[in-house]
Amino acid sequence: MPSRRNYNEEETLGGQGDQPEYLRVRLPNRKYGEIFGIADQLLGASRIRVMCADGKSRMGRIPGKIRKRMWIREGDLLILKPWEFQDDKADILYRYTKTQSSYLSRKRMIPQQIDIF
Repeated sequence: MPSRRNYNEEETLGGQGDQPEYLRVRLPNRKYGEIFGIADQLLGASRIRVMCADGKSRMGRIPGKIRKRMWIREGDLLILKPWEFQDDKADILYRYTKTQSSYLSRKRMIPQQIDIF
């Protein structure tokens, strides 16, 4: 399996002039099928109804590894990985803070159909 990138790794974007601009937040890795999503409804038992960037509504599951580390509320921006064998379900990998969400919105990194920030 290929190694995953470091979460603290800085993403380079087109900067102005000779200086590159750095994005200091984690982005979904398209190579592994990760996408953006917005938490719609809390269902209990570590399950959340999520509206995804591809237009589908999925049942999101918080894996045990991050269950007690992050608290997710309705309206939070998330990174999801849809299941390969059941397309209407997904694992939640990361939750953005409000500051990170507004930063990504200002940089136009969030798809238009889910950009509520």
